[in-house]
Amino acid sequence: MAKNSNILLPRHDRLLAELGENLRLARLRRRLSAAQVAERAGISRSTLHLMENGSAGIALGKLVQVLVVLGLEGDLIRLAADDVFGRKLEDARLATTRKRAPKKPTLKSGP
Repeated sequence: MAKNSNILLPRHDRLLAELGENLRLARLRRRLSAAQVAERAGISRSTLHLMENGSAGIALGKLVQVLVVLGLEGDLIRLAADDVFGRKLEDARLATTRKRAPKKPTLKSGP
């Protein structure tokens, strides 16, 4: 049975290519060879090569391993930290469904 290939829009292909290029540049800035990064990340050199070329078939875990080797794992945490579009959607929903806060229970004085 043939393996399913990832079909992406051209803009998503460009996005992956840019991500791969950024990884390659980060590796080169640190003066690390592909073999060194692959060995430290526990992946093959060909997998790193695919990653740096923007392949859509690379597992997220492999990407994290390379980011850790390059000291860039903090970038992953900031991925959607400032979700401007999501905040606008949430604000719009809150503005249209204005509900009152639930009433606080009152303390009744006993007889």
